[in-house]
Order: sequence, then C-alpha cells, then structure tokens
Amino acid sequence: MQIIITGASSGIGYETVKCFLSDPENEVIAISRNSSKLNQLKHECLETNPTAKLHTIAFDLSDMEQFPLLMDQINHYFTRLDLLVHNAGYLVNKPFETITVSELEQIYKTNVFAPFRLTQLCLPLLKLSNNAQIITMGSMGGVAGSSKFAGLAAYSSSKGALSILSECLAEELKTSAIRVNCLAIGAVDTEMLAKAFPSYVATVKSAEMAGFIVNFACKQASFFNGKTIEVSIGNP
Repeated sequence: MQIIITGASSGIGYETVKCFLSDPENEVIAISRNSSKLNQLKHECLETNPTAKLHTIAFDLSDMEQFPLLMDQINHYFTRLDLLVHNAGYLVNKPFETITVSELEQIYKTNVFAPFRLTQLCLPLLKLSNNAQIITMGSMGGVAGSSKFAGLAAYSSSKGALSILSECLAEELKTSAIRVNCLAIGAVDTEMLAKAFPSYVATVKSAEMAGFIVNFACKQASFFNGKTIEVSIGNP
C-alpha cells in the first residue's frame, strides 16, 4: 500500500508509521511540522529495516496557503494513494471563557480544515487506487453523549466536526469507491495527553493503538464506511 500519515512525529502517528513499515509491501509518507522528530523516526525505521520505504515531509498543516507545495512533494513520491490517515491533532486545555481566538483557529485549522483540504487535494491519487480508504482520527470527546474532559471545548468540538466530515465524505465518495471512517479513540498515553493533563494516567500505549489502526485498515475497514467507531476501554 501507498500510505500518508499526518502527525507522524510522535505518539500514535509515530508508532503507526513504524507498524505499517513492518510490512515490506507498504510505502509511507510521514508528515509533521517537526523535522527533527521526523529525522529520528526515519533513523529508527531504517535502523530496524534498511529497505523500509519511508519518505518524510516537514510541513505545517495549519498553513493552508502552502498546501500546493505539499502536494508537489507527495506527487513526487506517489503515483496513487491507497490510505490517507488524518492523525495530526492540536489540543489546548483551557476553560471555555479563556480560550483565545488564535487558539480556537489553530485547533480547527489542524483538526478540521487540514483534513478537509488535504483530502480534496489527494482525491486524484486516491481515485487511482483499487482499494482506497481514508481514516480520520477522532476522539471520544467528539462523540455525542460521551463523557467529556473539562477544558476541551475547542478540541472536542473540532473532533465532533471531523466525525461528521468523515460521514459526509463517505457519502460523496461512494461513487469513487473510496471508504471513509472515523476512529473515535479514548485516552492514550501520548505526549499531547500528558502535556494537557499531567496527572491523568492512560492505560493504552501509543504502540497498542497503532497496532489497532493498522489491523483495522488492513483487515476490518472493508466492512465499514461512513462510520464513527468508538475505540475506548474507558469513559472518557
């Protein structure tokens, strides 16, 4: 498979890249704005498997105007796209009344606008695949009726928007045979969670969630389309 994974420099994205590359048939483009961590990821992957087909692109997904340059790099590496994983996320833990406009914009640019625009631009490559799919990484906080973390009004609402966007894309892309699903994950032991909630202990590790994502994409996704799938052992 030819695969794009955003937010690949840490946590779930980092481990998902490694997990996909354990299969020599896979080729991955890893995207993150953190170039040093991308270099670390590439070094780690090549150290384990010198023939791993990994391309890294340092890019800030919140910069909408630069997306054509990102696509130039993607088109340089790929002639088709089998799987697009929208994993990049931005989180701010603040009381609702103190969240600034700039923070709100940053959260929505990263969590909603970037998946929207990148999907638009990747559609020509996705349509060249015989088995294309898109996976968006949602959150249990974005599922209606679920327990919520206080302080995540902006983040959780953005993930709710991403879930509905995924459902809409699935409907519109049916005729192109491109499946779209949202994985609404619960708390995972990542740097982002630890920074936002230093005292909260998540029992699920990033590598475990990465294994689930890869298994879902390779073995289960063909049974789903337009679904928001809750992936959580707790509440929230």
